[in-house]
Amino acid sequence: MTDSAADAARETGTVLDRIVADRRLRLAEDRRARPEAVLTDMAAGRSAPVGFTERLREGRAAAPPGAHVRLIAEIKRASPSRGVIDANLDAAAQAREYAEAGASAVSVLTEPTFFGGSIEDLAAVADAFAGDADRPAVLRKDFVFDPYQVAEARAHGADAVLLIVMMLEPRALTDLIALIEDHGMEALVEVHDEDELGAAIDAGARVLGVNNRDLRTFDEDLGTFERLAPLALDAAAGATLVAESAIAHAADARRMADAGAHALLVGEALVRTGDIRAKARELMLVPAAQRAGAP
Repeated sequence: MTDSAADAARETGTVLDRIVADRRLRLAEDRRARPEAVLTDMAAGRSAPVGFTERLREGRAAAPPGAHVRLIAEIKRASPSRGVIDANLDAAAQAREYAEAGASAVSVLTEPTFFGGSIEDLAAVADAFAGDADRPAVLRKDFVFDPYQVAEARAHGADAVLLIVMMLEPRALTDLIALIEDHGMEALVEVHDEDELGAAIDAGARVLGVNNRDLRTFDEDLGTFERLAPLALDAAAGATLVAESAIAHAADARRMADAGAHALLVGEALVRTGDIRAKARELMLVPAAQRAGAP
């Protein structure tokens, strides 16, 4: 890794800077409360990770028949752009509903100050799937810039970890991808423009997430994925593509699938819906006739 955690994360002129500053303070507290040696012992008690890419490519046996795109369903209580979505969301219960709806993976936001998450949410979701060979993969979604956070993710049951190119120095990005893989997990590497896409590919990213939300303005544009997806596939043959943000309805999902998305990462639309099963099937582009008849 780089010389220090401060060197790994760079200033962006966006809300990421405030989040990372808060994360550094909490990271120091976490290290005192739970040294990395403790995390190593915790990880040893966890079952082996399931293949994140495999889930996004092949889906699960529990996926509904007729699904045309995979779903990463997110545990999300709040966000800086949307405010409070569901302050009382039960992570484990929500994850079980996502699994029953056929989601290929569950993304757990573990950042506490701005998103209302916790590392305990990650463990609760992983524990909810214990013993299920067909379980969804579990993604830790946070603002990761330090090796401790990677070890913490595995210790609490993650199969994959999100890395955000905008906030990481290039060497740190490369090193973190390698470290995540050393822990038996996979990295979902998030980009939102051509330069970030190039940096991700140079760093060895194989699962690329394209964020349709501009973190400088919070504007959302599905055209971002449509613009970057062919560039990604040209530059990194065999890459797995995930469309993130601004996906709420079947028409949005169809645009992303037609542009090359293997999976969609969706949080708010699923948390706000009154019918997770129906919304998940809508977003997986299950034909309406099959949605109505599926158990």
